[in-house]
Amino acid sequence: MGNPIPLTFSSIESECRLLSGVLKLRSKALVFMFFWYLSLSGKHYVLRKKPPGQLVSATAHAVEREYRILLAIGKHNQAAPIYGNMLHPDAVPVPEVYCLCEDNSVLGTPFYIMEFLKGRIFSDVRMLMLPKEERAACWFAAIKTLAAMHRINPTAIGLDGYGKLANFYQRQLKSLGGVSVAQGKVKDKKTGKPVGPIPSFEDMAKWFAQNLPKDKNTICHGDYKIDNIVFHPTEPRVIGILDWELSTLGHPLSDLANLLQPFSLPCSTPSKVSDPDELERSRQRGDFWLMLGNLTPAQSPVPVKEELLKEYCEAARCEYPIPNWTFCEAWAWFRLAVIAQGIAARSAAGQASSAKAKEYGSMFPIVADGALKIIKASTGAVKAKL
Repeated sequence: MGNPIPLTFSSIESECRLLSGVLKLRSKALVFMFFWYLSLSGKHYVLRKKPPGQLVSATAHAVEREYRILLAIGKHNQAAPIYGNMLHPDAVPVPEVYCLCEDNSVLGTPFYIMEFLKGRIFSDVRMLMLPKEERAACWFAAIKTLAAMHRINPTAIGLDGYGKLANFYQRQLKSLGGVSVAQGKVKDKKTGKPVGPIPSFEDMAKWFAQNLPKDKNTICHGDYKIDNIVFHPTEPRVIGILDWELSTLGHPLSDLANLLQPFSLPCSTPSKVSDPDELERSRQRGDFWLMLGNLTPAQSPVPVKEELLKEYCEAARCEYPIPNWTFCEAWAWFRLAVIAQGIAARSAAGQASSAKAKEYGSMFPIVADGALKIIKASTGAVKAKL
């Protein structure tokens, strides 16, 4: 973290009012949030904004929460010793935040402004443009950064009340159930057809309720994955974690399973997994991801799942092998199915009109099937014993 850049809220507010028409033309409506790149006095920033319109979930897209946790972690980092130009191992790299605006008259909905990080974001978890050794270093850096975040005491950095302190998965299961029902009832503005339920949702929910892991509580990012991480422009180290809108206090393994989701199902084309074109071929086959599970170290373009799990457990100072890991892997797909269904609901309601959002949302049955496959591979069945 560098010295604060001298910005006043009044100057930013004035600039935003003047640029609001231009910003709307240049905005990027992504899956979960609206953002703009903003230039003030020759310096670059990112403006994160709550989407317009009536949201299906009252707690979705809470930029106010994003701002709060980024500010808290930033202060935590500033208190940690600095080794040259390197962060302390207990520091968690995040963009610096400058202001939060909750006045809807400025840009229509609340927003905040944060530092623009110049670095690398990998949309392909294989990172094939890098030497294999550097790919491994990047993956291990992502793992160590996650473990460092999970080692933070939330109370010590002012995050009291940011989330409940117990029963994370039970609460999430209840919450996701209600959200999914509401999302399934949303009707398409053009056709009048409802989005529909997630296949086998009730059976999976019962299985999860009967196979809960031991409760733990840490800072939980909520969407920790490779393309939400900014790496240094030339070095295999993390310089920032993005997209904190789903953050809370919760079970650390939910973050780890989210990061390792590409490894949770077997790779269907081991001999082609390092072919740059295989990612596009997997999409054409209708796969949600190019899976990297069940590969040998020689076959895999990046470290295999077992190596990454061991690295996390060592850095997070927790037990290996991880008990109930099947639950964690299946949960990541189950939860993602609800998120994808939510995008389908927003698309149906006209709040997410991009082709990417429509495509992503339409895949929620495929995503739900990922959870089913993991459960069935481990137990042979998904039907809960009632």
